[in-house]
Amino acid sequence: MTSASAPHTASSASGEAAGCRLLLVRHAKAVPKDVAPDFDRGLSERGRRDAPETGRWLAESGFTPRLALCSPALRTRETWQLMAPAVAYPPPAVYDDRLYNAFPNTLVAVLTERGAGLDCVLLVGHNTGIHELASALCGSGPPQLLDRLRAGLPTSGVVAVDLPGGWDGLTPGEGRLTDFWSPSR
Repeated sequence: MTSASAPHTASSASGEAAGCRLLLVRHAKAVPKDVAPDFDRGLSERGRRDAPETGRWLAESGFTPRLALCSPALRTRETWQLMAPAVAYPPPAVYDDRLYNAFPNTLVAVLTERGAGLDCVLLVGHNTGIHELASALCGSGPPQLLDRLRAGLPTSGVVAVDLPGGWDGLTPGEGRLTDFWSPSR
C-alpha cells in the first residue's frame, strides 16, 4: 500500500513480455468542457504538472515503447508532448484521427495495424474507451491491480498489459495486467 503522498504505483514485477506490451495512458486532466470545443480542450494546470510525472514514471520503470499512438485532440497531444522529454528514448508519435474518443474496437484496429512488428506500443487516449479496452484485455494479473483497474483509470494513469499472443492477441481476457500507476492527488 502506498502512502497518501506517494504516487500510486503497483507492479507484478513479471519481467519481459513473451509477445508484446501495450502501455495505455489516459490523457492528463483537461480544462472544463465549457471552456472550449471538446477537440480543442487543452490541459489544466494539474494536467500540466501530472503529464511530465507520468513520463518520468515510464522512464524509471524501464518501459521503452517503440511507437506512441495518440489521439489528435489537443489534450492528448499536450499530454504526450509533456511526457516525451522524460522518456529516455522517446519513440516517434503518430496522431491518428481514429483515436479521438474511440471505442475499444477502434483502438484495437489501430493497434493491430500500427503495432505490427513492434514489441511495445504506447497509446495516449480518452476515457471511456481507453479504460474499457484495458478492462476487457486484462484477464489475468495480480488481484490488487485488477481491483484498481475495475475501479477506474485516473487522468494521467498508465496501465501496462502484456499480450502473450502479440498484437493478434488483442482479444478480451488474453492480456496480463502487469503495472498500474497514477499520479498522487
